[in-house]
Amino acid sequence: MEKKQIDFVTHPQGVHMVGDGFRVHNFIPQVDGLGRYDMDPFILLDYNALMHVEPGVQRGVGPHPHRGFSTVTVAYHGSVAHRDSKGNHGVIHAGDVQWMTAAGGVLHEELFEKEFASRGGDFQMVQLWVNLPESHKADAPSYQAIRHEDMGFYALPGGKGVVEVISGEYKGVAGPAKSVTDLSLFNVRMGKGAAADFAFPKENTTALLVISGAVEVNGVDVPQDNLLKFKRKGEEFNVVATEDDTVVLLFSGKPLNEPIYGMGPFVMSNHEDLVKAFRDFGNGKFGEM
Repeated sequence: MEKKQIDFVTHPQGVHMVGDGFRVHNFIPQVDGLGRYDMDPFILLDYNALMHVEPGVQRGVGPHPHRGFSTVTVAYHGSVAHRDSKGNHGVIHAGDVQWMTAAGGVLHEELFEKEFASRGGDFQMVQLWVNLPESHKADAPSYQAIRHEDMGFYALPGGKGVVEVISGEYKGVAGPAKSVTDLSLFNVRMGKGAAADFAFPKENTTALLVISGAVEVNGVDVPQDNLLKFKRKGEEFNVVATEDDTVVLLFSGKPLNEPIYGMGPFVMSNHEDLVKAFRDFGNGKFGEM
């Protein structure tokens, strides 16, 4: 196999609030080279870099709609309580993942978990939106609560790290998440000097975000909070931790190669369905909370 070519490395550019609690950097689609077609099937990546939450009341994002994609929330520090108009609810803590497939439409709420909000503490999370093919955009919404202990684990040589498999497969270890798209999502946790090799089809959209520490990827340095995007050329690459307590979120997916019509919380495959999403929301077809 051919070495995977690196496109570029980028740092967080700008910050904005999502609701009244989440302070995020948007990588996808706002950074040049990370547009929705560039990153297909990944259509949004919001990164709440490590911050400290002062003790107080619950804050976050109140009820809001989604249609046409899945939201994948990966927790590193802190706790978030969530519920939706289909009756799903729960809490994700550090290490957990919440995988919500909005598909045909759902209302959703995300707030700091009550006890976490009361005591305060460190908070760090990633939310990734994964587009659904047109043939699945009208499916019934579904929800997957993925606890840290339920993930697939591959121990790196020498006991210097682990690959946590959320979705897809790594060296025979499968993740628990179910997706209608061809998608790999891993947390790679490494001590200084640890190394891991990966390979994905060259046509895949593949990228990684350094959550903590720093890595060298095929000889290129990537510091904390930076995102590395690969070209759709080559398959293999090597990740080496250059600091202790390094954590990397790695994601790769096969592009859908379908039209993308997105506005706000709706991402559809044509203009007519986008208009219909707004109309259905206005007519109360997403349920109540």
